Amino acid sequence: MTGFLIKWFVNIVSLLVVIHAMPGIRADSVETAAVAALVLGLVNAFLRPFVILFTLPINVLSLGFFTLVINAFLFWFVSRVVSGFSVAGFWSAFWGSLLFSVVSFLLNSFVSPRGTVNVQFRRSDGAPRRPAYDDAIDVDAVIREEGSDGKSKERNG
Repeated sequence: MTGFLIKWFVNIVSLLVVIHAMPGIRADSVETAAVAALVLGLVNAFLRPFVILFTLPINVLSLGFFTLVINAFLFWFVSRVVSGFSVAGFWSAFWGSLLFSVVSFLLNSFVSPRGTVNVQFRRSDGAPRRPAYDDAIDVDAVIREEGSDGKSKERNG
């Protein structure tokens, strides 16, 4: 349940970014944006796969670019279902859905599949490590040189 709430919160934040960035998209209140984000998530989870399946030949011919049109249509569709959330036209829906996808992708990159916030720190050898409060970014290089005797030598650079 917590994972669902975190994903919903990410969608709300993404939709609020779109509302503030795009002039043709508006919501009457934050509550309306929350409902629109919920409906948009449900539409993308349940309706979008069927629409993509039915438009598969066009999608294949357009090399997948028709998916952007489908996303715009579903974004517009949600504005017709949720009162108080409006999208001015196709181009507003197109650019709004594209911005929503980008912001949602960036925010979801910090959320694990279970819905927990996931920030990892790694050591230079790739192993996970625990962050310390006084950490600084440090770049070390190891230079490998092959000597005249054919043996490899390492030195810090």
